Amino acid sequence: MRVGVVFPQTELGGDPGAVRAYGQRVEELGYTHLLAYDHVVGADPAVHTGWNGPYDVHTTFHEPLVMFGFLAALTQSLELVTGVVILPQRQTALVAKQAAEVDLLSGGRLRLGVGIGWNAVEYEALGEDFGTRGKRSAEQIELLRRLWTEPSVTFDGTFDKVTGAGLAPLPVQRPIPIWIGAASAPGYRRAGRLADGWFPMMEPGPDLDAALAEVARGARDAGRDPAAIGMEARVSWQGDVDAVAAQIAAWSRAGATHLSVNTMRAGLTTVDEHLDVLAEVAAARS
Repeated sequence: MRVGVVFPQTELGGDPGAVRAYGQRVEELGYTHLLAYDHVVGADPAVHTGWNGPYDVHTTFHEPLVMFGFLAALTQSLELVTGVVILPQRQTALVAKQAAEVDLLSGGRLRLGVGIGWNAVEYEALGEDFGTRGKRSAEQIELLRRLWTEPSVTFDGTFDKVTGAGLAPLPVQRPIPIWIGAASAPGYRRAGRLADGWFPMMEPGPDLDAALAEVARGARDAGRDPAAIGMEARVSWQGDVDAVAAQIAAWSRAGATHLSVNTMRAGLTTVDEHLDVLAEVAAARS
């Protein structure tokens, strides 16, 4: 199982020096990948009465693909993972171009995690339809893979149309791996049908078993081997390295191929505090 980290977007989002220090140090500590969340704009609670989302207009977020271009030059082996880009609120060809560029600059180190999101305010600001996001996402994944592997693409879909156009240069990975974040049975089946891997949003146990069954169902319906689909777990730091080690072991037994250690919302206020925790976790695993 490959163990990486969740970049603490909401706590280190305003400092380029912190991004540099964090990315380089987690690579030194032996973590295999860095995962970053995505939000383009936040909603203003003063305008959106009753707003209860986990993030708002005051919450900091680096744009992950731009940040990964920065980190590509500062790291050597660290895999760069979006966890997840809200794909249907973005233009498909532009995502394909940005992802191809990050993959090229990093020497083939991008893993593109995608999801359909929950924030209608963000969709409105980006000019996309919140109601069709699931269907659009499935079509986008097909088009992304074609744009990453074919020099000239003609595609006439429900949501996207491309006529004799293509990317240059193409990415190193052809295609770039696509992983899906999902929290519903249709999303799990979509991951099984279309994705190279998926991000569960629960702990090992009956709920995970049920989700895995839906992923496998989607895979079999598409003629795919469920065992070939990766699974990335997440473990959050709560001040106890033994508890984190136990959760990592539990996810390994549950069949996770990847795992990210999350230090956000744990009372850590500086990049050094986040890195000290990650050093402690790395030492406990060695």
